[in-house]
Amino acid sequence: MIVLVLLAGGATWAAVGGNDTATAVRTEDQRIEVRGGPGVAGPVSLDTRLYLPATTPAPAVLVAHGFGGSKQSVDAQARDLAARGFVVLAWSARGFGASTGQIALNSPDYEVADAEQLIDWLGKRPEVVQDGPDDPRVGVTGASYGGALSLLLAGYDHRVDAIAPVITWNDLGQALFPNTATPQAPPDDTPAHGTFGSDGVFKRGWAGIFFSAGTGGAGTAGGGPAGADPAAALTGGGAAAGGTGPGAGRDGPGPATAAGPLNCGRFIAQVCQAYTEAATTGRISPATAELLRRSSPASVTDRIKAPTLLVQGEQDTLFGLDQSDANARQIAAAGGTVKTIWYSGGHDGGAPDAAVDAQIDDWFDYYLTGKGAAPGTGFSYAVQSGVRTGGDTPTGRTVVADAYPGLPGDPALSTQRVALQGAPQIAVNPAGGNPAAITTLPGIGGSLGSLGSRLSAFTSELPGQSAQFRSEPLPAQVTVAGSPRVDVTVARVPGQPAADEAVLFGKVYDLAPDGRRTLLGNAVAPMRVAVPADGTPARVTVTLPGVVAPVQAGDRLVVSISTTDQGYASATQPAVWRIGLADGAADLTVPVVPGRAVTANTVPLVPLIGIGVVLLLALLAWAGARLVRRRSATLDRAGDPESPLEIHGLAKTYKGGFSAVKDVSFTVRKGMVLGLLGPNGAGKTTVLRMLMGLITPTAGTIRAFGEPVGPGAPVLARIGAFVEGPGFLPHLSGAENLRLYWAATGRPIAEAHVEEALEIAGLGASVHRRVGTYSQGMRQRLAIAQAMLGLPELLVLDEPTNGLDPPQIHAMREVLRRYAADGRTVLVSSHLLAEVEQTCTHVVVMHHGKVVADGTVEDIIAGGGAASFSVDAPDRAAEILAALDGVREVAVDGTLVHAELNGTPRASAVQALVTAGVAVQSAGPRRRLEDAFLQLVGEDLAP
Repeated sequence: MIVLVLLAGGATWAAVGGNDTATAVRTEDQRIEVRGGPGVAGPVSLDTRLYLPATTPAPAVLVAHGFGGSKQSVDAQARDLAARGFVVLAWSARGFGASTGQIALNSPDYEVADAEQLIDWLGKRPEVVQDGPDDPRVGVTGASYGGALSLLLAGYDHRVDAIAPVITWNDLGQALFPNTATPQAPPDDTPAHGTFGSDGVFKRGWAGIFFSAGTGGAGTAGGGPAGADPAAALTGGGAAAGGTGPGAGRDGPGPATAAGPLNCGRFIAQVCQAYTEAATTGRISPATAELLRRSSPASVTDRIKAPTLLVQGEQDTLFGLDQSDANARQIAAAGGTVKTIWYSGGHDGGAPDAAVDAQIDDWFDYYLTGKGAAPGTGFSYAVQSGVRTGGDTPTGRTVVADAYPGLPGDPALSTQRVALQGAPQIAVNPAGGNPAAITTLPGIGGSLGSLGSRLSAFTSELPGQSAQFRSEPLPAQVTVAGSPRVDVTVARVPGQPAADEAVLFGKVYDLAPDGRRTLLGNAVAPMRVAVPADGTPARVTVTLPGVVAPVQAGDRLVVSISTTDQGYASATQPAVWRIGLADGAADLTVPVVPGRAVTANTVPLVPLIGIGVVLLLALLAWAGARLVRRRSATLDRAGDPESPLEIHGLAKTYKGGFSAVKDVSFTVRKGMVLGLLGPNGAGKTTVLRMLMGLITPTAGTIRAFGEPVGPGAPVLARIGAFVEGPGFLPHLSGAENLRLYWAATGRPIAEAHVEEALEIAGLGASVHRRVGTYSQGMRQRLAIAQAMLGLPELLVLDEPTNGLDPPQIHAMREVLRRYAADGRTVLVSSHLLAEVEQTCTHVVVMHHGKVVADGTVEDIIAGGGAASFSVDAPDRAAEILAALDGVREVAVDGTLVHAELNGTPRASAVQALVTAGVAVQSAGPRRRLEDAFLQLVGEDLAP
C-alpha cells in the first residue's frame, strides 16, 4: 500500500500544559492521498494532523473522530496523548471536514482501508517506533463513529497493538433496529405461541438526526456537513455503511457513485438507499441488514487480538450497554484481552471525564511503551447516588470488580429477584401511533436534569397506552447493574382491533415514596411480538434496557410495557392488547455486580452550593491523583500501616519556577492532635491540597496507614476531611444534609455512625433545623460532624474555627479533643496560635514552604530556653540564677522569676535554687506558642 503526502502544511508548535511545566508538542498539518476504493475514480484526499512529542521515536496513536466531526474535534485528546510521549495522528474521515470523498460509515472498503493506509504512512516515519518493516507500534482510539473504526481496524490489520473504543456499537443492525425480547416456552414445555419478527423496531429518532448531519453538506465540493460537529463530535452513529474492500472476505454491494441526489448529501448511494428504505417502511430488509453487518465490529470481533479497553456510557439511548457487552463477550471468547468501563455519560450524558481519560492513557502506556502497572481485565462502573438535590446535581461513586460479568450478570451469583404485582391490563395502540410517548430526546435526554425528569413524568406514559406492574417498597437499597428481565404475556382482546404483531416498549422506573418517577437509564427496550389470532397469549421474556442505577430502600420498581415511543417507528395500525405478568405474577430479575466502591470520604473542599458539586470535584481530583501515581517513580507502597500519615520529601513547583512547598517531611502518629502552623504563604494549604489530591505534587510521597493517598484509593475510607469551608443545602436540615452526603458515598448506612458524630460535634436538637437558619459556628460544627461520618481514623481539618466567637471556639476545642480521645488522629491547620496551644499535642511549623520546627507543643514552646520559676524568695532566686553559667536576662515579677536559661537544663536551675534554700513551687517554660512561633518565622512575616 502506497500513500502519498500531497501537501505538507507549515509545522507549528503548541504548548501543552502539564501539571508543572509546559511540554512542547509540534504539529504538522498535511493532506494524505488514499485509494478511492471500489467504484471511486481517483484517490481521496484526507486532511490530517500529526502531533510530535518532545522525544522521538515513540509509539503512535491514531485518534478517530465521532460522526459529524473532524480532526479538530479530537485536538485536545491528541495533544494530551502527545504530551505523554506518543506520536499522534488525527484526520478528518472521508466526507467530513476538509477531506474529500463520500461517507460510507466505516465500510471496510473505504474508511477502514483509509486507516490501514495511514498505518502504512506511520510505518515510514522515523519519529515512530517500528516493530518491523512497515509495522509501526500503534494504538487506536475514538468515540462512537471513531470507536467502531478502532475495532474494525484491529480486526482487519494485525499491526494494531492496542485499542480503546468509546461509546460505540457492536452490531449496527441491532443498534438501529433493536429487538430485546426473546421467546420463552410455557411451563408445560409445549411450543411457545408467539414468535418475534426478525427486523426489530427502527430507532428513527437517532437515525434521522445523523442522516441529517451527513446530508448537510449536499452540493459542497469537499467540505464536510455544513457546520457539523454534533455534541462535540462524540455523539455519533447514524445509518449504515456499505462497501467492501480488497482482499479476502470483502466482497461488497457495488461501487459508490461520485455524486448523487441532493437528499443523500455526502453519503454513498448504498447508505442513502438503506436509510430511505428504513425511514419509509420502519423495517430492515435483508440487503440493509447485510450492509449494516459489514460496518459492524461484530463481523471481526472473533479475530481482534489487540488488547481492548471498552468504554461505554450508562446514559446512551443510541448505543446502549448491550453493544459494549456484545463486544466484550465476543472478543474475550476469541481469546482477546478485554477490560470494560461503564461511565456515567454517553450520547445522552456527555463525554468521559478525566478519570476515564486517564485509564485510556494508562492502557496505551502499558501496551505500547511497557510503562506502569498491568491494567488487568477487570470491570468498573459508575453509580449515581440516587439522592436528588434541589438542582438534580449528579453525585456518585465508582465500583470496581475483578472480572466483567456480562450484561445480565451471573444468574447464580449476581441477581436479585423482585416480586411484581398487578392484574392483566389493556394497552391501546392509537391509529398512526400518535400521540406517542416521549421518553428522551436523542443526544440531550440525559442532560436535562430536573427539567427532563419533570417532562418525562408527563410524557413517558400516555393514558391508556401501557400496562404497569410494581413491586412492594424495597427493604434495602438495590443497585441495578445490567439488564433486568421479566416474563409477560401479550394477547388480543376479543372484539377489538388487532394486528399480526404487537410493537411494544419495555421500561423500568424507580418510584419514590413521594410519587416521583425516574426512568432508569432514560432508555426503553423495543420489541415485536407475534400474537396468535386465536386469542392465546404469547408468552415472552422481556429483556429490559441495560442500566446502572441505585434504587433506594423504600422505593418501588415499576415495569411498564407500552405501545408507543416517539424515538422509534411505532405500529401505525390501531390495536388493543391485553398485557399481563406470566402466570399471574412474576419476578423481575435484577442483575447486580458486587465490587469495591472507590470513593473519597471527603466533605466540601471549597464553599459550594451543593454537595453534588463537591463530589464532581473529588472525581476530577481522582484523575489528578492517578497522574501523581504515574509520575512519581519513588511512590513506594511500603509504609507503616500503624501510622495515620507519613509525608516525605513533598514538593510543589508551579510554572515559572515558583516553589510553594520544598522538601516537606513529617509524620502523624496515632492519637495525635497535630497543628499545622505557618504564616500566609507558608505552604500549609498547598500541603493539604496535595494530601486531598486537588493538586499534583512535583515530588515526594504521601501515605496513610502505609498506603499511597489519593482520591479513589480505598484507604480514603479511613480519612475524613473538609478544606476551606463548609457547603450545605440551606433548605434541608442538618440531619438531611448528613444523610444526603452519606448516601452519595454509597456505603451502608450502618457504617455512618451518625449519632456518634453528632454527639461529638454537640449540635443537639439543632441538627433538625434548616441549615439556612444556622449561625457560622453551627455550620462549622455540622461540617465537622460530616467529616466525622463513618468515624474515620484520620480527620483533616482546615481552619475549623474560622468565624467562630470565643464560646464556639472553646466548644470546637472540646470536639477535637473528644474525637482524638479514643485513639483516632486529627490534623488541623489553624492561624489561632492560642487555640492550637490549648488543643494540639504536636505542632509542625512551616515557613517559606519548608518545615522549620516539628515536635510536641511543649518542646516547641521550650525550644528557646526561657523559663519561669514560682519561688518563696524571688530576689534571692534571681541572684542564684544570674550566677549560673550561660543564664541571662533574669527578671523578677512578683513571686515569679523569669530567666533565659540559654541551654542550661531547667532541672539544673531548680536544683541550684533548692540547694541554696529557695523553695520552688513550680517551674516551666516562660513563653507561649506565639513567642516560639515568632522566633521561628521571624518578626517580619513578609515573604
